[in-house]
Amino acid sequence: MTKLKDKIVLITGASAGIGLATAAEFAAHGSTLVLGARRIEKLQEVSKTLARDYAVTTLALALDVTDEKSCESFISDAVARFGKIDILINNAGLARGTDKVADVSESDMREVFETNVFGLLRLSRFALKDMLPRNEGHIINLGSVAGYMPYEGGSVYCASKFGVRAITEALRLELLGTNIRASCISPGLVETEFSRVRFRGDDDRAKRVYQGMMPLTAKDIAECILFIASRPPHVDIDDLIVRPVAQAGLKVHRT
Repeated sequence: MTKLKDKIVLITGASAGIGLATAAEFAAHGSTLVLGARRIEKLQEVSKTLARDYAVTTLALALDVTDEKSCESFISDAVARFGKIDILINNAGLARGTDKVADVSESDMREVFETNVFGLLRLSRFALKDMLPRNEGHIINLGSVAGYMPYEGGSVYCASKFGVRAITEALRLELLGTNIRASCISPGLVETEFSRVRFRGDDDRAKRVYQGMMPLTAKDIAECILFIASRPPHVDIDDLIVRPVAQAGLKVHRT
């Protein structure tokens, strides 16, 4: 993993969950971190802790992926500070409720797509302005098994994750002939703040999602992201599907 030492790694949604766990994994291997999230005070605490515990350089930047100027500033500030971007990890994402198509609200639809799809596109577009002239870099997108298999009450979220997979595959084709890599990781059930956000702070409802089974942890996914990023330069992991043993497809075995 020495190949990740001093790499400039940008992570969105880094204040909690998979983003935070991923930041810790890269810090443990000596990477320089640029962390983005809306909760800047929490993010700054995370940044200071990682810098102290792993003796690495970290930079915490306020980031709202639904805002074009915020995305542009996040990328430009990183390049201004460190000179380049080696790895962009598009982790920021969310779901809202389980409404069916007949009932889903306009605001929920727009929030999910602005975050999961347009935010990812914005950041990738700005990052490529640095990567393409250097002919070097790696974009890693957080997808989901929901990007392969839609489910009732998940039309909007599933569509957004189908979109993430499509964007990643198109990007691979567009970057063919360069040394820039594009990858996706598609997790199944991972116990993070995801369900709590989805159900707008309803902890009991969020906990029921994982009852009677052992879900993946944020660290499980972070380790997989580290694996994707640490492959030799001629190797690209197009998509890595990761599920807990208790999940097959979208079916979950509960005890």
